Amino acid sequence: MKKLLFLVFLTCLSANLLAQGTTEDYKRAFEQRAKYSGKVYYDNVQPNWIGDTHCFWYVRNTPEGRIYVVVDAAKQKRTELFNHDKLAKALSDATKREFRAKGLNLERLTVEEKLDVIHFQTNGHRWIYNTRKNQLTEESTPQANAFPQRPMGRQRHWMERDDELEASPVPSPDGKYTAYIKNHNIYVRERATGRERQLSIDGTLANYYSAYIQWSPDSRKVVSCKIRPTEKRYVYYVESSPADQLQPKLHKQEYAKPGDELPFKVPCIYEVETGRAIIPSTDLFEHQYNISRPRWDKDSRTLTFEFNERGHQNYRILELSAEDGSVRPIIEESSDKYVNYSRIFRHHLKDGRRIIWSSERDNWNHLYMYDRTTGQPLHQITKGEWYVREIVRIDEENELIYFTANGVQTDEDPYHIRYYRVGFDGNGFTDLTPERGTHKAWFSRDMQYLVDVYSTANDAPVTVLRDAKDGHAVMALETADITRLEAEGWRAPEVFAAKGRDGKTDMWGLIIRPSNFDPTKQYPILEYIYQGPGDHYVPKTFTAHHYYMSSIAELGFIVVMVDGMGTSFRSREFENICHKNLKDAGLPDHISWIRAAAEKYPYMDIDRVGIYGCSAGGQEAMTAVLFHPDFYKAAYSACGCHDNRMDKIWWNEQWLGYPVGDQYKEGSNVENAHLLTRPLMLVVGEMDDNVDPASTMQVVNALVKAGKDFEFVFLPGQRHTMGEAYGEHKRYDFFVRHLMGVNPPSWTEAK
Repeated sequence: MKKLLFLVFLTCLSANLLAQGTTEDYKRAFEQRAKYSGKVYYDNVQPNWIGDTHCFWYVRNTPEGRIYVVVDAAKQKRTELFNHDKLAKALSDATKREFRAKGLNLERLTVEEKLDVIHFQTNGHRWIYNTRKNQLTEESTPQANAFPQRPMGRQRHWMERDDELEASPVPSPDGKYTAYIKNHNIYVRERATGRERQLSIDGTLANYYSAYIQWSPDSRKVVSCKIRPTEKRYVYYVESSPADQLQPKLHKQEYAKPGDELPFKVPCIYEVETGRAIIPSTDLFEHQYNISRPRWDKDSRTLTFEFNERGHQNYRILELSAEDGSVRPIIEESSDKYVNYSRIFRHHLKDGRRIIWSSERDNWNHLYMYDRTTGQPLHQITKGEWYVREIVRIDEENELIYFTANGVQTDEDPYHIRYYRVGFDGNGFTDLTPERGTHKAWFSRDMQYLVDVYSTANDAPVTVLRDAKDGHAVMALETADITRLEAEGWRAPEVFAAKGRDGKTDMWGLIIRPSNFDPTKQYPILEYIYQGPGDHYVPKTFTAHHYYMSSIAELGFIVVMVDGMGTSFRSREFENICHKNLKDAGLPDHISWIRAAAEKYPYMDIDRVGIYGCSAGGQEAMTAVLFHPDFYKAAYSACGCHDNRMDKIWWNEQWLGYPVGDQYKEGSNVENAHLLTRPLMLVVGEMDDNVDPASTMQVVNALVKAGKDFEFVFLPGQRHTMGEAYGEHKRYDFFVRHLMGVNPPSWTEAK
């Protein structure tokens, strides 16, 4: 009997030692963010080049506090930007508040080229400080412009369409006239006499001229798009618990959705002296998603604009003759799937003949040199199985292009970004940031030097000064110190690559383990998902705390994230998996990748996999348990765009196409809600202005009608969110309960 009791005791003790999801785990999870905060030093370098000089300043983040330094690149010398003790005392005396020398936070800091005067803001005031004379004076507040200019295209909310109804009057280049809109038509006024003249006469409320008028360089013509508007769609919100009153409030937000009718624009040219109208045929830009604002050429004889066809399968640069109104294509991109129009780069060279253009036509995003007169490419500037990301500078004098790209190096993570230089002719390709990692660089104005900060997801940042001619290191600046972070038990994530669905293409992701990781235990797997075209999403730079992943791992999970097919910056073919197929969500690649990780690490329990995400990730998390319930055993879905017909027009028509067809319905979590067999928690913010909250409510409705068991968290007053602190705790409990089979501790105990 005693032996039996002892065996029972050992069994209970063993179970306790292997317990996960305990009160202690919860406390560690909730404390981790604050615990790791401020434990990395000599990081977060953000250099600021000073005018045309070879000097720059930045803030050193030291264990003792913030130190403002200035570096002379030519002399390779670093000194303090000012005497911190003296400035702290001067500020304390001027404001009657205590300022610490190593605790200064100088907002909107600018440095004059002689390095003897700085301008900054703190304590709600603007200050001027002479660093050599130790003179601090309060800077007078600049008077507001007596005639404030309305910024062109200013929006009250990012979902609102710019109707182009309002803008400031536009003076002609020669100063003789001012052009403006009055009664929906174009008018000009002679500035010397005040005499007003009406140019267009056909503008109406239902077909008006844009207020964004542009003068030809010779001041003889104006162009404005005539716009045929459409009725707008609005999403309505009932704010149940407003802070300033008892009764609910009704809000509405402009929100165009797939299939909605869009405005139609026609660029119209008017001669100022004669009033002659030059109106083009719309044959080459008839089925509009949008056309860009027209751009005059230097000779005033032609202008260009970009046409994005509805459905995004054709994209054209069009030339409009200001003499006879004829239109011809200069460059055209076409695809049987979609043209990635948001990636397009276009630069007209000063010679008026050549255009630098980017295209994915060879399966990778590259630069091409076009002949404006013939509309044909002269040559391809960059080439290879890698991806041009951002154009940093076009140096026309030396015929050089500075740009970023990923995938050039075949021996590291293909998403790592480096900086390169290449000649207009495609020769002289130079890697300016040759170390392994993702780089962020700041160039001096004359492009002689650059400050380079680089890191990986598991390697802390390093900052160096480089020569921008060949990228060689001129001066070491900072190496991040993570010793205090490691002393707190921090564990670096693992960068992991494994084959995707095709058995040959590497998928790249992260594996995050709890700080008290024990390889003898079995860990359920949690996948954080945000998958889709437009970007890649797995972090590629160093951070001490991965906001949505690190803390929840402390409960006793292995947390993973991976970019599958259908995401960006690998190749066009890699991304095009998503075309008319967002429900794919890269999940076949994710499953292959997770299986490979579990095969390598037996402590990852492949039979207990959960998934969570927000927005597109919320949609995909629910999709995972609907279409792959044999693999994903539970899902947390926050603010999901569960039916793409309910979501924003620009995201969904780009990838799912136009017109709206069965492909929208086939991927709908609403239409497929009856397939649910796994635990599901839905979360929505009452005031979500990104994804219509009705999208989640329609899933709730479908699940109720199908008699499905699920959990639902409604957050009054919240917008687009993963769940805030309340939802985070609910997410913890949900996965502990369903993947660990453990009753979570009470909320009082867990805090």
